[in-house]
Amino acid sequence: MQKKLHIKVGDTVKVLSGEARGQEGKVQSIDRNKERVVVEGVNVVKRHTKPSAANPQGGIVEKEAGLHISNLMLVHNGEATRVGRRENKDGKLVRFAKKTGEEI
Repeated sequence: MQKKLHIKVGDTVKVLSGEARGQEGKVQSIDRNKERVVVEGVNVVKRHTKPSAANPQGGIVEKEAGLHISNLMLVHNGEATRVGRRENKDGKLVRFAKKTGEEI
C-alpha cells in the first residue's frame, strides 16, 4: 500500500530547510518510496550530459533535483500551514489547513 503524504502533485509548497530554505514552488512529481519531491524552480542542479540522439549537442543541463518531503510545508492562501485529515459531510477523507481549519 502507498503511503499517505501531506503533499500532492500541483500543491504550492515552501522549503523549510537546506540551501533552498524559504523558496516556494509548485510540486511537479513525488517519489513515494524514497519520500522525495521535485519542486518547480527549487534545488536546481547542473548535469553534464553526453551527446545523444535526443540531445546531439550534449553539454550542461539545469534541472530540479528532489527534496525530502519532511523539508516541505504546504502553502494555503499564501501562508505555510500544517496539514491534517478529517472526514467531510459526505464521509470522504479530506485535507485541511491546521492554521485556518479550512479544507484544502
